[in-house]
Amino acid sequence: MSKADQGDRRLTALLEEAGISVTPAALRELLKGVLAAPPGEDPDGWLALLGVDPATPLADTLRQEKDALTAGAAVSAPDPVGRLGALRARLKRVGLDGFVVPRADEHQGEYVPPRAQRLAWLTGFTGSAGFAAVTDERAAMFVDGRYTIQVRAEVPQALYDYRSLTDDPLGDWIVQALPTGGRFGYDPWLHTPGWVEKLRGQLERAGIALVPCPDNPVDAVWTDQPPVPLAPVVAHPLCFAGRSPAEKRADIAERLKRNGIGAAVLTAPDSIAWLLNIRGGDVACTPLPLAFAIVDDEARVDLFIDRRKLVPGLDEHLGNQVSVHAPESFAGALDELGRGGRRVLADPTSAAAAIFDRLHLAGALVVRDGDPCALPKACKNPTELDGTRAAHRRDGAAVVRFLKWLSEETPGGRVTETAAAEALLASRRSGEHFRGLSFETISGAGPNGAIVHYRVSEATDRLLEPGTLYLVDSGAQYLDGTTDITRTVAVGTPTAEMSQRFTLVLKGHIALSTARFPKGTTGSQLDTLARLPLWQAGLDFDHGTGHGVGSYLSVHEGPQRIAKIPNSIALQPGMILSNEPGYYKTGAFGIRIENLVVVQPAPDPVGAERPMMGFEVLTLAPIDRALIDVTLLSPVEVAWIDAYHARVRDELTPLVDGDTAAWLGRVTAPLDQARRGG
Repeated sequence: MSKADQGDRRLTALLEEAGISVTPAALRELLKGVLAAPPGEDPDGWLALLGVDPATPLADTLRQEKDALTAGAAVSAPDPVGRLGALRARLKRVGLDGFVVPRADEHQGEYVPPRAQRLAWLTGFTGSAGFAAVTDERAAMFVDGRYTIQVRAEVPQALYDYRSLTDDPLGDWIVQALPTGGRFGYDPWLHTPGWVEKLRGQLERAGIALVPCPDNPVDAVWTDQPPVPLAPVVAHPLCFAGRSPAEKRADIAERLKRNGIGAAVLTAPDSIAWLLNIRGGDVACTPLPLAFAIVDDEARVDLFIDRRKLVPGLDEHLGNQVSVHAPESFAGALDELGRGGRRVLADPTSAAAAIFDRLHLAGALVVRDGDPCALPKACKNPTELDGTRAAHRRDGAAVVRFLKWLSEETPGGRVTETAAAEALLASRRSGEHFRGLSFETISGAGPNGAIVHYRVSEATDRLLEPGTLYLVDSGAQYLDGTTDITRTVAVGTPTAEMSQRFTLVLKGHIALSTARFPKGTTGSQLDTLARLPLWQAGLDFDHGTGHGVGSYLSVHEGPQRIAKIPNSIALQPGMILSNEPGYYKTGAFGIRIENLVVVQPAPDPVGAERPMMGFEVLTLAPIDRALIDVTLLSPVEVAWIDAYHARVRDELTPLVDGDTAAWLGRVTAPLDQARRGG
C-alpha cells in the first residue's frame, strides 16, 4: 500500500470518527474551493464547512491537507501571446470571427472570484472595469479614464490596441474589424440584456451576427481555471439584521402579489444575503455568498447555491419556506417558471441576458423592473442604523489612532504608501466585530493621490514626503456596519494652492452635509451643492459625489446615488450614502473628503409648510485643519467644522488611550478666531 493510500485510510478513519461523511477525494475538492475564496480574517473559518472544532487533532490534519494542496498548486506563468493564440484557435473551431471578454461574472458584481477573472487571465489587466475584444487579426483593450496608465503597464501594446470605454464604442470597433456576414460571440451570462440589445442592433445594421456562447470559449482554453469559491455561509444574527427573514420574505411577496407578479428572479448576491439574513465570503471585501434565488408571491424561496458552503445548522435558520438546490438546476427552474405563462420579474440592470433569454423561450411574461430587495435593503431599519453608528465610532477610533501615528512618523520621511495602509489595517483589526476591509485601501501620496482609483503596488509605492498631500480612502466591514472614509492629510507645510483647493472641496462637502430637501428629491438634484464652490473657481471632479452603502454588505450599494447622471430614485429615510467631493491635479496631488451620511427627517423650521429631510453624519474623524484656508469660509461653515470636530472629540475620546486623546483634542480644537476674518 502506498503512502498516499495509507494517508487516505487514516484521514477516512478520522473523518468517520468525527461523524463526517466525506471521502478524502471529495474533501480535497472542497479544499480547492476553499483556496479559491479569499482567506478572510479568520484563518480557520473554513473549518466550519465541516463542523470541525479548530482545537481538535482532526483540525490539524485538515490544515495539513489544505497546506499540501496550497504547496502543490501550480501557478502558470503569464503568457499573453500563447493565451491570445489559444483563444483565436478556439474561436475558429466553433465558427466565430470574434469574441468579447468582459471583467464580469454571472452576477454582474463589483468583485469577481478568481474563476471569473477571464480578462486578467487573457490580457494581464487587473483593473475593476473593462473588456477585451478579439478577432482573428485584431485585438483591443477597452478601459475608462481611471485605467489609462495601468492598462499600458499591464497589457502588451504589441497584442492589443488601447481604447476608451466611453469614446470608442465596441460596436464601431467590431464593424471596422469584421466584414459583412461576420459572427461575433459573447457569453450571455456575463452581459445584461440592454448591453446585448444595443450591440445587436448596431451589428445587424452592418450585416454582422451577434452570437450567444453559453459555453465560454475562454473557459475552454483556460486549462488551470480555478474552481468556484467555497466560503462558509452563516446566519447573520437578528441583533444586527433587525428584521427576520420571514418578515422580509412576506414584504417582498406582498409587493409581488400587489403587482400581479408570480415570482422574482434574484441575481444580486447582496439582495439574497439581505433577504435571508445570511453572509458569506466568496469574494473579496464583501461578505457575499454567490448564489441565485427565486422568491414567489407566497413568500417561498428557491435558493440555488453549492450546499457544501452551508455551515451545519443553517438549514434550520433558513426554515421550511426556503428550498436549497444545486446551482446546476437554476436553468431548469427558469424553464419551470415560464410554463403556464407566469409573470416573472427580473432586473435588467443586473440580471444576465441569459436569464431573460431562458424565461422568454420558456413562455414567461417577463417584467423588467428593479430588484424588489434593492429599495428595502437600502432603507436601513433602526437596528441597522444603531449598529452602523456603533461601527463608525469604533472605526473612527481606529482612524484617529492611525492619523496620530502618521503625524509622528511622516516628518522623518520613512513612511511609504504601503506601510501607511498596513498601519491603518492593523489599527482597525483591534476593533470589535471587525471582519475585514470593505474595499482595497487607496493610499496615494503626491501624484498618486490624483489617480482616483489608485492601488499601491511594489512598482508604484511612494514615500510620504514633506510638502506633499497624502490621500487615504479606506473602509471596513463590521458585523454591525460597513464604513468608508477618505481623509486628505498635509505632509509638512501645504502650498497656498493645496489649501485653496482643499477648502473649496470642504465647502462643497459642508453644503451637502447641511442640505435640507423635500420628499421626492433625488441624489442627482443635490449633486450640484457639492460641486458649486469648485465650479465657481473653474474646477470640477470626474466621479460621482455619493454612492449607497450597505449594512455589513456591499460598500457600493444602489439604487440611490448622488451624481450628475440623472437618477429617478428619491432619497428616503434610512438610506446611507457617501459624501465625497474631490479635486485632482494630474501629476501633483489629489484631494477628497468623504463621510458617510444617513437620510433622516429634518427638524421643522419656524413657518415650514412641508416636512423636510436632511443628513445625519455617521463618520467620525478629524479633518486636517492645516489645509483649511479659513478666509474662504463663511461663519456658518466655520461653525459646522467646529461643531463636527467637537462631536468627533466627544464621541471618540473615551475609545482611545490618553496620548491619542490629547492629540485628538489638539487637532479638533476650534478654528483660530484670529483667522476667521469677519
